[in-house]
Amino acid sequence: MPRLFTALEIPAEVATALTLHRGGLSGARWIDPADYHITLRFLGDVDRRMANDVDSFLGDLQSYPFEVTLDGLGSFGGDKPRAVFARVQPSAKLTELQGDLERLLRRLGLPAEGRKFVPHVTLARLRDTSPVELAHYFGQHAIVRPISFTARRFTLMSSRDSVGGGPYVMEAAYPLGPAYPNRLHRTNFQRR
Repeated sequence: MPRLFTALEIPAEVATALTLHRGGLSGARWIDPADYHITLRFLGDVDRRMANDVDSFLGDLQSYPFEVTLDGLGSFGGDKPRAVFARVQPSAKLTELQGDLERLLRRLGLPAEGRKFVPHVTLARLRDTSPVELAHYFGQHAIVRPISFTARRFTLMSSRDSVGGGPYVMEAAYPLGPAYPNRLHRTNFQRR
């Protein structure tokens, strides 16, 4: 069964800019820049039939390109930090796309997403990193200028059962608006 999620890709030049924040934090396992993404909706382990239905339905979603801005660094986990991320500025277009995906996937019979949507790009997974070390890291690694890009498509991604952080495979890509002409299908889930 594939483990699936929908995501926005991070352009190579943005990923390169984010790599400047790698290093200098004990207990960090840094994510490969090729695996940077913004998760829109985690689907989890689904059977092949559901995977094909998801692919078919996602192709019918109507949306348009929009700007995405990364404006700072943050962490998840509070007193027991577990991840460092680049924060995505909230925007109506991003929230609308994520909401449309949630409604579509629930119509297909998938359970509701249990977590609140917090758009971000995970940069590192943390293990045994103290809040003091993390605060020191943030003091040294602020995003001085926001980094923006235009999201022109969203993707259906798969991951293997692991601790997290990739590697990920793009299974299909869906254009945002008429200006992005080709829908890319990488995998037919029937053959996996």
